[in-house]
Amino acid sequence: MSDSERIAVIGAGAFGTALAAVIALTGKSQVTLVGRNAALMADLRADRMHDTALPGIDLPDALQFSAEPDAISDAGIALFAMPSQAQADAARHYGPYLAEDAVVVTCAKGIDKVSGDLLTDMLERELPHHAIAVLSGPGFASDIAKGLPTAMAIAAADMAVAERLAQAISGPTFRLYASSDRVGVQLGGALKNVLAIACGIVEGCGIGDSARAALISRGLAEMSRFVSAKGGKAETVRGLSGLGDLVLTATSHQSRNLRFGIALGHGETADPSHGELVEGAYAASIAARMARGLGVDMPITEAVSAIIDGKLDIPTAIEQLMTRPITTE
Repeated sequence: MSDSERIAVIGAGAFGTALAAVIALTGKSQVTLVGRNAALMADLRADRMHDTALPGIDLPDALQFSAEPDAISDAGIALFAMPSQAQADAARHYGPYLAEDAVVVTCAKGIDKVSGDLLTDMLERELPHHAIAVLSGPGFASDIAKGLPTAMAIAAADMAVAERLAQAISGPTFRLYASSDRVGVQLGGALKNVLAIACGIVEGCGIGDSARAALISRGLAEMSRFVSAKGGKAETVRGLSGLGDLVLTATSHQSRNLRFGIALGHGETADPSHGELVEGAYAASIAARMARGLGVDMPITEAVSAIIDGKLDIPTAIEQLMTRPITTE
């Protein structure tokens, strides 16, 4: 990789468009945003604005757009910015067009619902000849696209690869911190969505900010146990992709997962398969199942999963959480 690196961002939703824009603004790389909707890509090229995903935000002149999969063929870095459950299909669709030495960076926060695997594990199976990294952390698409200060984590199995990616992608308002703990970075990003739903339920029920603070702190303990059991580092959860991302999504109404939880707390029937994508609704049942298999105690995650599946009502869930055996901190 070098300062003249060519970078492809695949996925023209809000987050992918925001990433492509902020990377293009650094002037260090030639950046192409790639999507499958030819009409949308033509509109973005002509209007320099994504009215649906990022209304009112001008996209930089340096950013290129394409609906052709071979547009990624000369990219040394390919960022997969589609939702977690679409990443496997994207790997199969775009994989044949990747440059031989391209590094693939998954930018989704979830767990593959078919296999229960982390996205890096799934992508390594689909793209066995490519290094696979993960970008995660506290960053709303609109903040990134507006050039508001944002810091996230990027992890690769080889720390040198993570550091090179951080140098290539970071800019004046978008800073990446390198890590070699792909497990911890991914699980922090996936599980914080589940905990944000729990915090939304707390807000929707009106049971107070003290309860939200308790959920955040005990949720971090759950995340730490799970990350350790999966071979990651517990301390990663206290960084950007765990605590940082959780604080953002558990307190800001920009968070789809928080809003989903609020709707549940209000007694609404919220279907995560319609309207806005709610990654945490899918991650909850997967993480709960994985935790049981590993023998890891995750009562908050279990409760969120049961509530979403209609197996547990919210008052009973709160009672069960509050009457658990007293333990040490």
